Amino acid sequence: MTHKQIPIVIAEGDGIGPEIMQATLKILEAAQAPLAITKIEIGEKVYLSGSPTGMDPKAWDVIRASKAFLKAPITTPQGGGFKSLNVTIRTTLGLYANVRPCVSYSPFIVTKHPQMDVVIVRENEEDLYTGIEYRQTQDTYHALKIMTRPGCEKIIRYAFEYARTHGRKKVTCFTKDNILKLSDGLFHKIFDEIAPEYPDIQNEHWIIDIGAAKLADTPEAFDVVVMPNLYGDILSDVAAQIAGSVGIAGSANIGVHGAMFEAIHGSAPRRAGQNVANPSGLILASVMMLVHLGLPEVASTIHNAWLRTIEDGIHTYDIYKEATSKEKVGTQGFAQAVIARLGKKPQTLKEVHYTSPKHVTHERRQKESAAQQKALIGTDVFIAFLGKTEELHTKLRGLVPGGMQLVAIGNRGAKVWPSQVSETFCSDTWRCRFLSKHPGGAVSHEQVIELLRSLSQNHLDFLHVENLYTFNGQAGFPE
Repeated sequence: MTHKQIPIVIAEGDGIGPEIMQATLKILEAAQAPLAITKIEIGEKVYLSGSPTGMDPKAWDVIRASKAFLKAPITTPQGGGFKSLNVTIRTTLGLYANVRPCVSYSPFIVTKHPQMDVVIVRENEEDLYTGIEYRQTQDTYHALKIMTRPGCEKIIRYAFEYARTHGRKKVTCFTKDNILKLSDGLFHKIFDEIAPEYPDIQNEHWIIDIGAAKLADTPEAFDVVVMPNLYGDILSDVAAQIAGSVGIAGSANIGVHGAMFEAIHGSAPRRAGQNVANPSGLILASVMMLVHLGLPEVASTIHNAWLRTIEDGIHTYDIYKEATSKEKVGTQGFAQAVIARLGKKPQTLKEVHYTSPKHVTHERRQKESAAQQKALIGTDVFIAFLGKTEELHTKLRGLVPGGMQLVAIGNRGAKVWPSQVSETFCSDTWRCRFLSKHPGGAVSHEQVIELLRSLSQNHLDFLHVENLYTFNGQAGFPE
């Protein structure tokens, strides 16, 4: 069957990137994948040429005009001012779903978990990965964790749709909502809202710490695991490593209007130019790309050839073991071994049979919630102050405008007034909570501004303000 040439963009990246990309492209060419390839330059050289994003602005249009972006790992220069290009690409192009299959290939690649077959579905645009951070004082730094209902709905629905379209049986949600009751609580709440729409798929929730321990110990207990951004990034690497090696895991970043495919490992500059790096992560990422592009036959051919190569004991240094390997090869030697096995099937490992692309719906079907009654009832003001709790309390007592009152002072999350806690270590940043004098009563923005003006006039340095709202009478903040 003759396929029309499909336009894709590639980037060789940094460190071992050019070597593993060369190996991957040789395999794609040998398998006669009908791809029209355009190369762009991204990464360290572009950063150092003066671009803080690591990408020429013209490259964005090239990517948007393609059907997929195959990217090798890049190096972000050390020092301030350089933003992660991976995060920039995902957020700019709306690639909200990161999909990372973590499969063991026992007994040919050593693992303690021979039955492992887990897919990590990671939210890609929100959480702490927004990178919104501030230095507030000499000793205090703040980072904002952003979670939205639409963002949670998209990724959770994607996980269930992925499970359904790929014949998976269960979706597990990991959060830390016993501590982060609002942000992670939202993720868990929406998971519980969406799960009943998929009665054919089992569902469960784990607190992230014990869930991570269970994943590391008994990964066969999981099937598809959906998580907020940071947890997903960490645990997908853990899952890949316990499956056999981070070096063999591919990754897909899927959005409504585009897709990017990459290995999950970094650029490993210490291994660059030595022809030793394992290209498997990028090879398997290219297989995911081929399926996405509607080329399941080519994808199956390459994946089965890769499986046969692994079975035949042709291994790069990172997975080479005398007990299970027969020949240690370099990057290009491994690619040639895969090419030599195109058309062959694995004999022990499960043969791959990809079919037409199973595109997961991006539709947001969750009903819009009715507009809620929102009321401003107070404010948390973060204040820089070098001194003791009682000294700050004394200064604040006479500065609160009419209609409001100081109800609590906290430091690093611990309440230090009105409770008398002498053991708590206090830094130079204090959270001071002001509420209406009438329980549950509203305050105005003008009152908040008047409070801030009073603090300023009395030489108290307020750092930032978080207004306190209720929604249909329920507090939108932790008590």
